[in-house]
Amino acid sequence: MGKHTKAIRTIRAYDVEDSIEGYRVLVDRIWPRGVSKETLDLDQWAKELAPSTDLRKWFAHDPVKWDEFQDRYRSELSQKMEARQTLLDDAKDKPIVLIYAAKDRDHNHAIVLQSVLEHDRL
Repeated sequence: MGKHTKAIRTIRAYDVEDSIEGYRVLVDRIWPRGVSKETLDLDQWAKELAPSTDLRKWFAHDPVKWDEFQDRYRSELSQKMEARQTLLDDAKDKPIVLIYAAKDRDHNHAIVLQSVLEHDRL
């Protein structure tokens, strides 16, 4: 995929601040409860890059399922190369900020997506 040089990071929707710079992308299918559009100040809402509803429900943020979730989600993302490339192209040379609503900062889909996008940028 294309050459891009800036970092990709993740942040919980409830922790977003005005000072966070970069191309802001919400990567959930559902809008985060209680968060205004003004607060997130998004550049893109990439619903198509979120896990499928079936996968999200199966995972249910259970750390025991984390390894298998990563494999299944990576498989889903492998079918979405065009959407991934569009996100990277739209961000141009800005750092990308992947915004998610999950409570668990260590076991969530944004971390997996970050890894896939970083590989795409190589």
